[in-house]
Parts: sequence; C-alpha cells; structure tokens
Amino acid sequence: MAEEARGTRNSRLTQRGRETRERILRAAADLMYARGVVATTLDDIRAVSGTSKSQLYRHYPDKDALMRDVVALQASEVLDSEHRRLRRLDSFRGLERWRDSLVERNALRNGAYGCPLGSLAGELADRDEVARRAIAQQFTAWEGLLEAGLVRMKKAGILRSEADTGELAVGLMAALQGGYLLAQTAQDVEPMRIALDMAIAHVRTYATAQDDS
Repeated sequence: MAEEARGTRNSRLTQRGRETRERILRAAADLMYARGVVATTLDDIRAVSGTSKSQLYRHYPDKDALMRDVVALQASEVLDSEHRRLRRLDSFRGLERWRDSLVERNALRNGAYGCPLGSLAGELADRDEVARRAIAQQFTAWEGLLEAGLVRMKKAGILRSEADTGELAVGLMAALQGGYLLAQTAQDVEPMRIALDMAIAHVRTYATAQDDS
C-alpha cells in the first residue's frame, strides 16, 4: 500500500520532479541503511542528494514521510530479489543455493550493515506504528516465498506430509534475521552461515527417503 501511494504521488510530478524525488529517496535509503534512521538527518539527505532545502521539503515535509517511503523502497527491492531467488525453490540444493547467495552477498560488506529490511524493523518497530505494520507485512510476504518453496518440496515428495511448511518458513526467516544481526555485530558472516545451516538441517529432519538430487 505504501508503494502504491508513492506511485500515485510520483504520477502527479513532472519528469524532473520524479527524478528529484527518487534522488532524495535513494539518498535517504542508502544513508539510513549505512548509518541508521535516527543518525540520519534531513540535512544529511539534502547534502547527499544534491537538493535544496525547498526541494526536499516540497517532496517530503518531514522525516517520517520520507522514512515510510524508504521502508516501501527497501521492501520492494528485498522482495524482488528474494522472489528471483526463491521462485523455483523445490529442493534442498535450492535451499543451500539460497543460503549461499545471501551469505556471499552479505560478505561483500563483512556483514557490517545487516538486512536492509531487518535493520529498519529494529529501529522503527517501537517508534512508528505505521512503519511497523508495513514491515510486518513485508516479512510475512517474504516468509510466504519460503513457504511456497517448501510446499513445492512437499508436493514433490521431498518433505514428509507432516512437515508444517508455515512453521519451517518462520524458522528459516528467524535464522536469517538472527544471522544478519550476529554477522553485523561481529562483522563476520560466519555466524549467519551457521544459523542458516542449522535451520536447513532442521528442515532436513522432515526429509523423505527420496533422493532430491
């Protein structure tokens, strides 16, 4: 819903206005990811985006409005990326490739910044109820992508019928987000890899005797 509202606002702008707004939004997203929401000021965003104070306030009258569009942007990018990774998930090898992709990407920054969506959740969950609800919906959608892959594994006979795909998806997500946090504090992705390995090992306890290679 937040992204739809952003799209409606953008449609009312000139091309130049849209470009300015997107430049502001991208600068805000990058700064909030690297520094955190609280530590990022509107003056910081104005300087990085190369916009004047009047331009900034014309598009975003306050930090809360900008922050909510940052949530929508980060959620859209994370879920688009996860959809590409998970849309064909139907095997344990697929789960391992998903793990490797996330760990290797996080290793590019030594795990320093964590999950773009999880980092926002950590700062905003008890500060902004609108943002909290939006992030919760996006995590539910992310878990849904994982669960859909686990359902495909179940239908293929790779997981036993008693496997609760919803609970397993939540477990994988919890391991991922906890792994991101540990990697961020250690600035080392190994804890993230271990957490995901253990979560996938738990999913394997529901494997059938069928070879999924």
